[in-house]
Amino acid sequence: MQHVRHLLESKGNQVYSVQPDTPVLDAIKQMAERGIGALLVLRGDALAGIVSERDYARKVILRGRASSSTSVSEIMSANVLTIGPDASVEECMRLCTDSRVRHLPVIENGRIVGVVSIGDLVKAVIDDQAQEIEHLQRYIVS
Repeated sequence: MQHVRHLLESKGNQVYSVQPDTPVLDAIKQMAERGIGALLVLRGDALAGIVSERDYARKVILRGRASSSTSVSEIMSANVLTIGPDASVEECMRLCTDSRVRHLPVIENGRIVGVVSIGDLVKAVIDDQAQEIEHLQRYIVS
């Protein structure tokens, strides 16, 4: 089973973020432009929270708030679960499932070094299974 460090090596460790006072509309535009579902919310280099499309739908749209006048800090999730680069994909899958989250910031030595999504984790599991099937097929044939 892979570790987060390996996922980041293959997918890259680009981190997209906004500041807490960013209007929600700007954050949603950035997510749409980048094809991502969440942004980290940073105060300087410190992780203050995470804002997702789900936060937008539930805390802005359903409550009739204005996207342009609501700040990210008003809707972000402040208690962010994080992982280290040596966490296994299996551990991360369990954490996402049990906590019902879709994105995990990766922290190493107090610094944000990447983000993994549930999609990244599922892809890693599928890739591992495909390799195992291939090895078993070669073993059976030989």
